[in-house]
Amino acid sequence: MFKRFYKSLFFSRRWYWLWVVVIFLFVLSYGIAFLFVPAQLLALFLVVTTMLDYMVLFTRKAPVLVRRELSERFSNGDPNPVKLLVTNQYPFRISFRILDELPDQFQRRDFRLDGECKPGESCTLPYELRPTQRGEYLFHDINVFIKSPFGLLVRRKILPLEKMVKVLPSYFPLRQYELLALSNNLAESGNKKIRKRGQSLEFEQIKEYVAGDDIRSLNWKATARKGGQLMVNNFTDERSQQVYCVIDKGRVMKMPFEGMSLLDYAINATLILSRVALIKQDKAGLVTFADQIGTFLPAGRKAMQMSNILEILYNQQTKFLETDYEKLHALVRTRITQRSLIVLFTNFESLSGLKRQLPSIRGIAKNHLLLVVFFENTGLQQVRESGVSDLEGLYIKTIAEKFAYEKRLIVKELNQHGIPTILTAPENLTVQTVNKYLEIKARLAI
Repeated sequence: MFKRFYKSLFFSRRWYWLWVVVIFLFVLSYGIAFLFVPAQLLALFLVVTTMLDYMVLFTRKAPVLVRRELSERFSNGDPNPVKLLVTNQYPFRISFRILDELPDQFQRRDFRLDGECKPGESCTLPYELRPTQRGEYLFHDINVFIKSPFGLLVRRKILPLEKMVKVLPSYFPLRQYELLALSNNLAESGNKKIRKRGQSLEFEQIKEYVAGDDIRSLNWKATARKGGQLMVNNFTDERSQQVYCVIDKGRVMKMPFEGMSLLDYAINATLILSRVALIKQDKAGLVTFADQIGTFLPAGRKAMQMSNILEILYNQQTKFLETDYEKLHALVRTRITQRSLIVLFTNFESLSGLKRQLPSIRGIAKNHLLLVVFFENTGLQQVRESGVSDLEGLYIKTIAEKFAYEKRLIVKELNQHGIPTILTAPENLTVQTVNKYLEIKARLAI
């Protein structure tokens, strides 16, 4: 009983400062006698008020009601809204402080929310959380510290509101990219018109000729049946093409950027690209690999394809061994028999590292359209743009320039072998990748 009482009762700063004033008056009364009586009266008033404050705070068993409102799942790397709904059960106005015990992954021990509530009313305290790791996040108890209008005592109420939330790959931007994909153009891509290479051969319908139609598509048999009314064949962009996202899970993808690993950025981009491909009536597939082949999901357009992709991406983790591109080449050669667009998310820090894997990469590009996506080192970019004040700083800046130059050499080397590449900062990965896919679709390059 005493332990429970001790854990729920605290004294406010106002209470301590008032006792400091009382003690100070008692000390002064040794030299100024008439201060002794006011000091006694103030001490008596403080004791009585403290007892009254205790009575009004602890008379109710359930002083406040708190409900935490949040989604069943969070989007990794995005701000996720959370709301605390606080209802005052007292017949008087209260001020309170809430300590919400956030999941351990956030490592936040100073999170607090302050507010006030009128009697019988409810107030809402919103906040946002940005997770940077996929997995299960456990929200713990909520601690409420309540003060009455007296403000002398603080009552602590612990509310057991544990809840488990799954953090999935970034799915918030899905709707935005769906709308942009329908227009074949993202905000960052501009309005540049892309010239198609030839004409699509996928037949759609026969329609009447109107001014502007290609006369080479005239269908003379249909024209004869229509009694002289010109009819033309109408073609549409080819569909049901295979788009595979291949994710490197090796140690090169462990590098962090703004709290998230490169693997997480690749996973988020894969989720968006797969959704855009399905909207474009293509088949989306997935491959993960490191020193061994991880997961292979055949390309498809089934209703559950996005759910399968999301479930696979949720469970991916980086490994610390060197990736084996020869095994990836063998998998592509034996399991992906139809010509496909293969988007390889990886990272190369040196030209020598690329040349070790180049034979396997060229082998994949021989039978498929391979798009290699790797990352700029944004930390080196900051070093390159910073000033130099001493000889050591000059050495560091020169080394940073060398690494940045090697990145450009990697792009040139891949382009020389006819392999398109994307070198991008992690935060621009999704936009750059989806833009490139839409450009490839427009050029009929697959």
